[in-house]
Amino acid sequence: MYPDDLRYTKDHEWVRLKGDRGIVGITHYAQKQLGDVVYLELPEVGRTLKVQETFGTVESVKAVSELFSPVAGEVVEANTALVQGPEKINTDPYGDAWMIAVKLADPAAVARLMDAAAYKAFVDSESK
Repeated sequence: MYPDDLRYTKDHEWVRLKGDRGIVGITHYAQKQLGDVVYLELPEVGRTLKVQETFGTVESVKAVSELFSPVAGEVVEANTALVQGPEKINTDPYGDAWMIAVKLADPAAVARLMDAAAYKAFVDSESK
C-alpha cells in the first residue's frame, strides 16, 4: 500500500527521487480520505517551491485540500494529463497520478522524510 521506493510527509504527500528530481504526488491514504477526486490545480512550470509551501489544490466530492511540497526546488513539469482526468488520483496514486516534478535544491533532503514503515506507523496512529 505504501511503496518502499518513496518518501512520505505527515501531510500525506510522497516523493520519488529520480536523479536530481523529485516526483511528487499524494498517498493512497490521502486519496481514500478525500473520496472521489473531481478537480486538481497544479503550479506553473518554473515556479520555485520551498518545503511545506502550498503548490496546488485537490478537490473531491467531500472537501478541498491544499497540496504541500515535500521538497524545495523548481517545478520542471506538471502532470497536465492528471488535471484533465483527476479521477486517476483515486485509482493510481503512485503511478499515473504523480502531480509535479521538481528539480531539487537539495536531493539529500529527501532522505529526511519518512520511509514506508514510518509512514505506515504514522497513518496507523492517526487512524486510532
